[in-house]
Amino acid sequence: RYQPSAVMHLAAESHVDRSIAGASAFISTNINGTFALLEASRYYWQALGTSQQQAFRFHHISTDEVFGDLATQAAPAFTEQTAYAPSSPYAASKAASDHLVRAWHRTYGLPVVISNCSNNYGPWQHAEKLIPNTISKALSGQPIPVYGKGEQIRDWLFVEDHAQALHKIVTAGVVGETYNIGGNNEKQNIEVVQTICTLLDELAPMYQRGYPQNTQHSTLITHVKDRPGHDVRYAVNT
Repeated sequence: RYQPSAVMHLAAESHVDRSIAGASAFISTNINGTFALLEASRYYWQALGTSQQQAFRFHHISTDEVFGDLATQAAPAFTEQTAYAPSSPYAASKAASDHLVRAWHRTYGLPVVISNCSNNYGPWQHAEKLIPNTISKALSGQPIPVYGKGEQIRDWLFVEDHAQALHKIVTAGVVGETYNIGGNNEKQNIEVVQTICTLLDELAPMYQRGYPQNTQHSTLITHVKDRPGHDVRYAVNT
């Protein structure tokens, strides 16, 4: 009905903790779901005229977690040629979906582009993610859970910057190519949590909610048992 010139596939189960607790939904959505979209797009694309076929794009949005992790802060960042070595069920399901997309390009000629992004943040992010979870726990006076020592490093990418990059790739990317998208903004998890606590001390002081004067949100930080197979560091060469 709408004759789309592109399909941008952003749908995914994306929380590592939930993939560890129950991988089935990740297999269903990230692998079987990608297969369904590829097949629907292929049948649609094959029925188009020549010029429309040449203009069509299937853009698969993936994650830097497919590359596994970097053991040290000095290790060079992931490139588009880095071998896949996923650690979690989530990352493995996204790696599988990347492979499907490349196979549909190689076998059927479907014009695809792939992008692998670093950790996103921004307004209305799902409450299970680190930043919104930290904010909600802090404002409600609940313990703020931090895995292990919180020394894991992530590259943080603002969602609007990611959206601009996605638009650039789907409109100007080379068919068959992969593009890494990052924020060039590496932070330890504990640093992110402590920064949020400091900001909330200014914006929503705890004494306003009945706590003693000068009580800081950082007192709520609670170190918990580390996640199984927790990746040390992600960084992408953009």
